[in-house]
Amino acid sequence: MMKQFKNIRWSFLVLMLTLNFGCDQISKKIVRNEISDYEHISIIKDRFTLLKVENTGAFLSLGDQMPYIFRLIILTGLPLLFLGYGLYFLFFKKNLPSTMQIALCFLIGGGIGNLYDRIVHGSVTDFMHIDFYIFQTGVFNFADISIMIGIGILLFQSIKSKTVTHEVD
Repeated sequence: MMKQFKNIRWSFLVLMLTLNFGCDQISKKIVRNEISDYEHISIIKDRFTLLKVENTGAFLSLGDQMPYIFRLIILTGLPLLFLGYGLYFLFFKKNLPSTMQIALCFLIGGGIGNLYDRIVHGSVTDFMHIDFYIFQTGVFNFADISIMIGIGILLFQSIKSKTVTHEVD
């Protein structure tokens, strides 16, 4: 019975990771094939636009001016180590709450999507931009959305557990 539960759990985790990675990579492939560099496509009245950008840096192009060897270490090597540890933690840590498992699938799946781009294409393809009138986002992709969803789930879970802990005290 326990082995069957472990197999179901592992299958679910692999499915979640694959969906996060797959949606990201499919969307980026479409963008690479259909949108020219810096082409601007308005989806919702210039509030939501598509704009293909190849990002050689990290979040918001941070580090794109660093020497290649530093970019390789900081933007490829370190994420590879963290994602490897994250996968180990996700699959082998006993008694992880379901919400944490789901959050980690989003974080790791998105991280693998961006790392794959960096290794295979030499840059990360970003293509979505939102203008909220009072502020606007940088250009991002589905991997970034997955990562933010994972962070959001972890923050929500943390706040929820602190609220329950304070109520018990």
